[in-house]
Amino acid sequence: AITKDEINRAFSNPHPIDMNKVDAQQARRILDRIVGYQVSPLLWKKVARGLSAGRVQSVAVRLVVERERQIRAFVPDETWKMTARFALDPADAAKLVPAWDTFASTTDDKGAPPTQRAQNAWLAEHRAIRAELLEVGGKPFNVAQEGKAAETPANNGAPSPTIAEEPDDLTPAVEKIAALAGLESIEHSVQRDDKGKGPARYKRSVTGTPRPDTPYSVSAIETKRTTSRPSPPFITSTLQQAASSRLGFNAQRTMRIAQRLYEGVEIKGEGSVGLITYMRTDSTHLSGEAVNGVRSYVRERFGDAYLPEKPNFYSSSNKAAQEAHEAIRPTSLNYPPETLKSALTADEFKLYRLIWERFVSCQMTPAQWDSTSVMITGGTDPKTPLTFKATGRVLRFDGFYRVAGVPTASDDLTLPPIEENDPLAPFSIQPEQRFSSPPPRYSEASLIKTLESEGIGRPSTYASIIQVIQDRKYVEQIERRFYATDLGEVVTDKLIEAFPNIMELSYTRDMESELDKIEDEHRDWVSVLDEFYAKFSKRLERAHEDLTHAKAEVQPAPDEYRCEKCGATLVYRFGKNGRFLSCSNYPDCTYACPIDREGRPRPAEYVNVRCPKTGRPMIRRSGRFGPFISTVLEEGEPQDTGLILNIDKKGHVNAPSPPPLTTDLPCPKCEEGKLNLREGARGPWLGCSRFPKCRGRGKWAELEDAKRKDLEKQLAAHMREHPIPIIYTLDGRALTNEKGKPVDDAPKVDELLIDEPRELAASA
Repeated sequence: AITKDEINRAFSNPHPIDMNKVDAQQARRILDRIVGYQVSPLLWKKVARGLSAGRVQSVAVRLVVERERQIRAFVPDETWKMTARFALDPADAAKLVPAWDTFASTTDDKGAPPTQRAQNAWLAEHRAIRAELLEVGGKPFNVAQEGKAAETPANNGAPSPTIAEEPDDLTPAVEKIAALAGLESIEHSVQRDDKGKGPARYKRSVTGTPRPDTPYSVSAIETKRTTSRPSPPFITSTLQQAASSRLGFNAQRTMRIAQRLYEGVEIKGEGSVGLITYMRTDSTHLSGEAVNGVRSYVRERFGDAYLPEKPNFYSSSNKAAQEAHEAIRPTSLNYPPETLKSALTADEFKLYRLIWERFVSCQMTPAQWDSTSVMITGGTDPKTPLTFKATGRVLRFDGFYRVAGVPTASDDLTLPPIEENDPLAPFSIQPEQRFSSPPPRYSEASLIKTLESEGIGRPSTYASIIQVIQDRKYVEQIERRFYATDLGEVVTDKLIEAFPNIMELSYTRDMESELDKIEDEHRDWVSVLDEFYAKFSKRLERAHEDLTHAKAEVQPAPDEYRCEKCGATLVYRFGKNGRFLSCSNYPDCTYACPIDREGRPRPAEYVNVRCPKTGRPMIRRSGRFGPFISTVLEEGEPQDTGLILNIDKKGHVNAPSPPPLTTDLPCPKCEEGKLNLREGARGPWLGCSRFPKCRGRGKWAELEDAKRKDLEKQLAAHMREHPIPIIYTLDGRALTNEKGKPVDDAPKVDELLIDEPRELAASA
């Protein structure tokens, strides 16, 4: 524990430095540098400059890449479920049929149907319950088929569609069972979805009218008492996961806030107070002092019913945990979150409250639920009875939820009082086609959880790893989910080809274990490094000689994609902006086309922006520095006819900056280039003409008055000769002002996309 009392106790009982721990840490640092410093140049040589590799970082990218390929190759299974809604009073069923149809067809402002919680409230109000079909004629209800792939993408990551077998039509079987359930006037429909795979290519529906007089009754009721145990106190990974899922904080933001809470916050009358223990830890251990304190707090605040007889102890889920520090907890229970709200920022308060609630609740009693299952049997044919199952649960004792909060389970149905043999009547019978989902893309929380469970990396590295793989453009986050980029896939493939062992999860985990043995079993750290480097250096040397450059590799594209210039087949190539489609006759034919995530040709995205030079609509593109819009050049037009306009972080168009005025002043840094003079937001400024090779700056304020006035006159004349153009839409609406910045009501580029650029340009 790193608290004031523990620090004082440690200084009162000093001991010699444990050199085994020092050696273990030193070996880990050297090993990471061997991999990073020697593999990164290989990527520069075989893929592109500026890339990096790392013992843990590259394995994290591989996780995202492999998940991307699993999703790409996934063919969903088809299943059907049947939901019925029963009136507890059969006399009410007939009038509930239209009432439910009216309620179920309502939508909110976003066009979404009623939520499960809203449906549960409606059912409770109308004394009705929802149940799922469980058995047909005593056998499990199972109308389903597997999604079988006849061909899957190659393991080299080249985008290619998955071809699947033609699926069966399951609606006849569903219609038969629906009729047994009490549905009449049954109809079915089908819509083809060309983007779907396997059974998902056909969206089928079965509808009809329920017969309220279909006989059903309650055949069995079972109630069980279940418990929910509190979660252990936070360690680094679980804190990052909880902050991501509950607060929307990324790992870097979480650790930055936790660092401030650990270092100390100014509290009025007390000075700087450290509010939490050390936040880089993989141990759930709590000191005896902390456990005794929180147990006293729980007894005084909530009573003996919320205090377990003995303290709750938690073991680490990660066998490789070093357990060098205590769990993350408040340093003192004298600072409840509510008393510090004025001393903390909004983010600090949210995270501190999260840590406080987890710590206090971890030493409280479990919550208790009453879970009830109701079996409902009946149907139109007594020889083939159908059994539906309704489930619900009620919280009987909140236990640790008193502090941690009751989880919001919208699917939980509160069952009304009901007895065996009670008659019920259906007013809604809804067959529904469902498809299995591919494995979900990683979020920050789930990626951190996977790294921790695989024993990869240390708590202090998770936030930086996730940031680095995004900064290097190996992965990108869209709606808080990680997507592998083309660059990430290519780099992963090259590293697996060159270093299959290093890129294996098991190898990385075993290497962590070997490094821990330096501390635990006193292994010689130099010999551990020697064993690793002997094999690594040979593979590195072979990779420099044998590995093919990424730009030289091609993969065939589907036959339906053809070159628009010569009609030849297309191939996938890798360039500085990722994968693209290229004519197989290159270099004789130079046709190329960008692609979407599925490897399909991506049509040009025209925007309603008039090019200041040509007057034609511009096109949105994406480059290594992000999206931009550019002129569409006709065949034969010189390159300088075109223009590139940047898009700012908010998505608005910015006018091009005027060319700089080159002065006779030498650069004070490199002494080779001359200084360029530009007009800035705070006045004129001087920068080296050799930028970005040289980032030298001149000191405008230190120039002689005469020189400064002369340059100001030259700059004014230069700006008159090269005015900043105002950017307009095709119909004459100004998007930027005289200074080149977006006007107040300027739409974003995404709002300016157009389908018929030539017609709009002609009419304008």
